Amino acid sequence: MTKKTVLIVDDEAQMRTMLKLYLRNDFYMMEADNGKEAMELVKEESIDIVLLDVMMPELDGIETCKQMKQIKPNTPIILLTALNNTSDKVEGLSIGADDYIVKPFEPEELIARIRVQLRHFAKTVREPDSPHKISFTDWFIDSESRTVIANGKEIKYSPKEFDLLYLFASNPNRVFTRDHLLDNIWGIDEVVDIRTVDSHVRYVRDKLKKAGIKHQPIETIWGVGYKFTMEDANEVK
Repeated sequence: MTKKTVLIVDDEAQMRTMLKLYLRNDFYMMEADNGKEAMELVKEESIDIVLLDVMMPELDGIETCKQMKQIKPNTPIILLTALNNTSDKVEGLSIGADDYIVKPFEPEELIARIRVQLRHFAKTVREPDSPHKISFTDWFIDSESRTVIANGKEIKYSPKEFDLLYLFASNPNRVFTRDHLLDNIWGIDEVVDIRTVDSHVRYVRDKLKKAGIKHQPIETIWGVGYKFTMEDANEVK
């Protein structure tokens, strides 16, 4: 797996050194000792995530965070502070910070929080799909070739199973009733019952699971039907 680049922003050299020791085995690192320098690095370099101290002279962490999010909204920012103050946390999160950690902290906690944010942004910020491709973290659907590829291998679906999955994935969070699915996938002229929908959904789910997809996207809405849900930021990959 390619290492991600962490930008450490803190006016205390000792803190920057400690953070680099914590992260050196897992990440590439860049550093800045003030908000202005950090802003220049974010503009010019490829930064995957920012660790940003709140209490800095001149351009403090709150204002730096606000400006960073204006130019790089898809770069996650974790604020670091010695102040365990609820109002400070609320202010930081309200202007765009993605997480907030209070000093002192354990290395394991910091690394875990970094990984959570990187996973989240990897899921929510993707390259635009081609018109016929719908992509997710570890799988994609290609409507042109009518294939589903998961972890580099094709999942074999029947025509109706593929149509079901593609319909769901094309309409995330939309609830489909079983009757609607019967009409759209099988057509009003084909004589099938509700149990046919349920069995096909089960086959689609089982094949995704066997292919190693960690998130099960098709959710049952009891008494109604089904909907396709996107991956949650807290799911561990």
